[in-house]
Amino acid sequence: MKTTVTNRKSLWLLLLILAFLITFTVLQKSTKVWTALKLPISLHHWNMITESSSPGAPLNPAASPTETELRISKLREKLDQLIPPRPFTHVNSTTSAKHSTVTILNPRDTYCRGDQLDILLEARDHLGRRKEYGGDFLRARMSSPALKAGASGKVTDFHNGTYLVSFTLFWEGQVSLSLLLIHPSEGVSALWRARNQGYDRVIFTGQFINGSTRVNTDCALILNSSTELCQYLDAQDQEAFYCMRPQHVPCAALTHMHSKNKEVSYLTKQERTIFVRSNVGVEIMENFNVISVSKCNKDPVPVKEKCKPRMTSTIPSGHVWKEIWNPVSCDLAPIKMNECLRGKFIHLLGDSTIRQWIEFFKASSKTLKSVDLHEYGKLQHQLAVDLDRNINIQWQKHAYPLIGSSIYSVKEIEYIARVIDRTGGEKNTVVVISLGQHFRPFPIDVFIRRALNVHKAVQRLLLRSPDTIVIIKTENIREMHNDAERLSDFHGYIQNLVIMDIFQDLNVSIIDAWDITIAYGTNDVHPPQYVVGNQINMFLNYIC
Repeated sequence: MKTTVTNRKSLWLLLLILAFLITFTVLQKSTKVWTALKLPISLHHWNMITESSSPGAPLNPAASPTETELRISKLREKLDQLIPPRPFTHVNSTTSAKHSTVTILNPRDTYCRGDQLDILLEARDHLGRRKEYGGDFLRARMSSPALKAGASGKVTDFHNGTYLVSFTLFWEGQVSLSLLLIHPSEGVSALWRARNQGYDRVIFTGQFINGSTRVNTDCALILNSSTELCQYLDAQDQEAFYCMRPQHVPCAALTHMHSKNKEVSYLTKQERTIFVRSNVGVEIMENFNVISVSKCNKDPVPVKEKCKPRMTSTIPSGHVWKEIWNPVSCDLAPIKMNECLRGKFIHLLGDSTIRQWIEFFKASSKTLKSVDLHEYGKLQHQLAVDLDRNINIQWQKHAYPLIGSSIYSVKEIEYIARVIDRTGGEKNTVVVISLGQHFRPFPIDVFIRRALNVHKAVQRLLLRSPDTIVIIKTENIREMHNDAERLSDFHGYIQNLVIMDIFQDLNVSIIDAWDITIAYGTNDVHPPQYVVGNQINMFLNYIC
């Protein structure tokens, strides 16, 4: 009997030792893995979500910085090829709107609704000489002000000084055509070089509060300083923001931020002459005849399918008629906003152009009530709810760089990727993302990195919750004569190309605010309410 008990004790002891050895080995290997990734072992749950870089590929922990750097480098290379350096000796050698010529291809006496009107542009410089290369930043638009109608035109660059400008004649009546030379190719080249040279066009001022002490210091994406710095790091995605550390105040005491433009330029004195007001957005077709469009005896317009998520966008993507946006590829159905939003949880993430959406929702619905989150200023987190219909809409600003002359709180500031990572997601959850305007004054690498990190977070969201609707709202066009080096629409155009390239592999929808705002001809970073309302009508058709 004693022998049996002794044997059982020995067996249990042997099993305990074996379990300890297995546990120790697993922990040792796990620690090595996390150490190799240079990540803390103690992580929030979203840091440990794995992702797939391509269908069927093995799932790995969060992509290493090296992979991100390689992707950034490849995208920069593509953009550098798209925007090659152009020689610039004098403004006379740049493209001139006045001297460039336009010719209608295959002109007709009568144009029918639905026809395509093609125009050949031959770019010439201020001395009348034919340009031998392309790259001019042009904007084509057709409009009928009396009909409150408008649409963008499509510009094809042949890279030899000639361009094809195509207009789809969407409506009947008198149509005016416009082709603006926003920047000549030499100006585009100068903007691209200057943009990628410096991070200091905007000065950020951080406010630290330590008891009764308030201290302001300089902050930036990159700080060249020998003094001790506070680093505010997103460890998962390796995005950082820095402030000069105040004496005797901890870094965690940073509470508020504001910014102002710095008197710095990376353009030469000669290059700056390209961007004086009279040289920006000059009409090329100033004396062009008005085009008359008739219904003709064409076949009836085929019925289009209803607009739904993830439809392919075209150029142009639609037209405005009687101030209403009409997409090319689908029909917008009339939708009752409150019923469409019933049971929905909507995250609006990004800049003030998407903040306009929550303001529109609140102004358009008597039942949506704002919740006071005890913050202040235009950049405060906003929440609106309708308890009876179970509607929850919130707007949250993106993290640094966030430009604003008014002081805003950074206590609750959060990178969009982290917000997405803590979103459960399901068929009634909608995430809308709008990035761009605050990134224009900084090197393109900053924007590419942010877009890649948001892409990875969306990829993780759709892996765990494929029913979640994710929508990307592209940038609005903005004021044309306002500090081209920092804010030119050329920067926004390039960022839209980056967004389209990065998100093309994901099951997301696009609201082409760029094309919509060109069609309306607003030239305002915060377009009027009726324009915002038409963007939101697209959104409602996508989610209902």
